[in-house]
Amino acid sequence: MKNWDPLDEQGACSVDKDCEDAYRVCQKLDIPFHQVSYVKEYWNEVFSDLLKEYELGRTPNPDILCNKHIKFNYFLHYAMDNLGADAIATGHYARTSLEDEEVFQQKHTKRPQKLFRNRFEVRNTVKLLQGADLFKDQTFFLSQISQDALKKTIFPLGDLTKTFVKKIAAEHDLHHVLKKKESMGVCFIGERNFENFLLEYLEPQPGNFVSIEDKKVMGRHKGWFLFTIGQRARLAGLKDAWFVVDKDVSTGDVFVAPSRDHPALYRDLLRTNRVHWIAEEPPAELVREKMMECHFRFRHQMALVPCVLTLNQDGSVWVTLVKPARAITPGQFAVFYKGDECLGSGKILRMGPSVYTLQQGKNREESPKKEEIDKIEPAT
Repeated sequence: MKNWDPLDEQGACSVDKDCEDAYRVCQKLDIPFHQVSYVKEYWNEVFSDLLKEYELGRTPNPDILCNKHIKFNYFLHYAMDNLGADAIATGHYARTSLEDEEVFQQKHTKRPQKLFRNRFEVRNTVKLLQGADLFKDQTFFLSQISQDALKKTIFPLGDLTKTFVKKIAAEHDLHHVLKKKESMGVCFIGERNFENFLLEYLEPQPGNFVSIEDKKVMGRHKGWFLFTIGQRARLAGLKDAWFVVDKDVSTGDVFVAPSRDHPALYRDLLRTNRVHWIAEEPPAELVREKMMECHFRFRHQMALVPCVLTLNQDGSVWVTLVKPARAITPGQFAVFYKGDECLGSGKILRMGPSVYTLQQGKNREESPKKEEIDKIEPAT
């Protein structure tokens, strides 16, 4: 599956090498090799959204959208309709509530697009479950895929650990795959200098680095979209580390603080857009009570954080954390879990005040009280 044209820019895309590696595996296993291009679809439905999100001052997650729109949509239907496949198998470390045999027994039918679901329709909802290797678990990246796609997908690595998978590959002489480094870049774009890459598509928007504490200008930057909350800001002439804590798109200011754990980086409240639920509808408890305890994460491999969801009428949720978390970032996806089940996700659009802002407000409230106390003459 080719989703990016390396001729589009000057980066070092690994798509050709990945294609060659996949072809060699197919030869080894004596199975046919097919290649399909979704360059146009990826550009229109993933990359264009990425650029728009950065322009809005948010930090998108294109890998989640790539799975939703490309791999588990266009590619899935291509496999079913053109190759006559019964299901697709991917290398994600994840599981479902279906046994593999049950996946193959299901008929592939295109559901008609309707505005409202038939409330009398019998639904056998498939759950998306975390992989056995919790460190490698990739349900985070699958949190926006459809119920229909999940019903026609098997995850052969779901019950295995990465170490055991490597052992299997070695036993079958797939050494060229074992030598591959872990993929850490943007889905289908690869690893590269991301600042230079973005500046090939977005016009520079110079602005100031501003101290969150005293509003002093600390330096200049080429564009707010090049920085994400929690990232280290390399300020010219300063040895000490400063970190991005907020951005103001209207002024171009990027606010920074002189500590990796500055209270301006911690918040305990956020709001998402309309949540995509894997089961297609919110959990019954959330619908009934309008509130529900669960866990969430907004970065892959971060520890799950206890939280309370509050359901809004538009399908979005407020997420209240049990304790403040570092570097909650607009544009990222809040992915929700109940036990080992991934419930779905919503894009973070708004954040509550930081711990630092709350502290400053508290200090301002206490100052007048202190002045009033100081004015009282001591009793003699």
